[in-house]
Amino acid sequence: MNNPRQPTDWTAAAVARRTRRRYAAERRFRLAGLAAVWLSAAFLAWLLASMVWQGTSGFRQTRITLPIDLAAAPLPVTPAQLRGRGADLALAGAGLDALVDRAAVRTLGPGGDALISDGAWLVVRDAIKRDPALLHRRFTIAVPAASAIDVAAKHDGTPAAEAMVATLDARGLLGIGWSGGFLTAADSTDPTRVGIWGALKGSLLTMAVTLALAFPIGVLAALYLEEYAPRNRWTDLIEVSINNLAAVPSIIFGLLGLAVFLGTFHLPRSAPLVGGLTLALMTMPVIVITGRNAIKAVPPSIRDAALAVGASPVQVVFDHVLPLALPGILTGTIIGMARALGETAPLLMIGMRAFIASPPGRLTDPATVLPVQIFLWSDDIDRGFIEKTSAAIIVLLVVLLAMNGIAIYLRNRFETRW
Repeated sequence: MNNPRQPTDWTAAAVARRTRRRYAAERRFRLAGLAAVWLSAAFLAWLLASMVWQGTSGFRQTRITLPIDLAAAPLPVTPAQLRGRGADLALAGAGLDALVDRAAVRTLGPGGDALISDGAWLVVRDAIKRDPALLHRRFTIAVPAASAIDVAAKHDGTPAAEAMVATLDARGLLGIGWSGGFLTAADSTDPTRVGIWGALKGSLLTMAVTLALAFPIGVLAALYLEEYAPRNRWTDLIEVSINNLAAVPSIIFGLLGLAVFLGTFHLPRSAPLVGGLTLALMTMPVIVITGRNAIKAVPPSIRDAALAVGASPVQVVFDHVLPLALPGILTGTIIGMARALGETAPLLMIGMRAFIASPPGRLTDPATVLPVQIFLWSDDIDRGFIEKTSAAIIVLLVVLLAMNGIAIYLRNRFETRW
């Protein structure tokens, strides 16, 4: 007969060593996990800090103060012309741009017209439109500086430009202020005149088309596959295809949009309509997958109780299952839309990289989007576009954070705990 097993002596030295090793391994694992979290947070903080540091200057603009004497050199424009729709054309035809250049030369010396932006006269034009009395008197106005002066005033220019900035600052003619035009203007060849509104509006229109197509089709497909579709090889093939489509590189959807929407249906190139259709193809599998997972999370007892009181299968799905699954579906949809908002490759394939000088007014107008606009500015050789690129990234991050914030709010607001 075998001897019975002796009880473990927990006070033995060998047991104590093994216990210490296990506790030490657990502490090392916890420290490694904590270090990974802190390292990730440090990289994220560094990224955000660098973007904010470089991008905040893109929201500011360097201005040079100029005296404009329209009493000594009156423009052939009447106040009545400024009240009509042709006010811009009347002021442009009256030689206002040349008059502003001459004022810059008189104030700043030879070559002074090169120190102000090409769009400086537009600021004077808008001031005259607001106050027609300026047509007959002398006034002082701050106009945008040229790109080289603007960059140098922010301590990133050439030595010659920084010396000129020091001279202008000593004369009290230089100032830096908030550039409201960056949020209201569209693209331009002059970095002092560019704005993000054209690309932002193009992104909003593109996302509207994407949401209008991908959300209802994706939710209905998820409902059918989860609640009604028979379990056979065809539905298995569809499920595998949807899962594979969710992992396909985005540029493949761009090629598909180029071949189908532009090559076959001849839809307008570089339009939010085509961009939305292309991104809807990319976003739809994500919505189907998240929708199915949200529908699966609804307890079967909800369906059984609804059927027990006489509800039809359609009433069970649309009156009980779908409302309970909707928070998860909306969260997945917004996350998918945020991913689509940051995509560049598929939109480049369908031509949404054109130079667009005015914001789109319709879904079929030429447009660009925020990621593509950032890509175009980052590829420009003018140093003035560097800070505009960082500022545009800040706008994109704010939009993405807002969308993810909405997703978190919907999840917390409508989530049901079983």
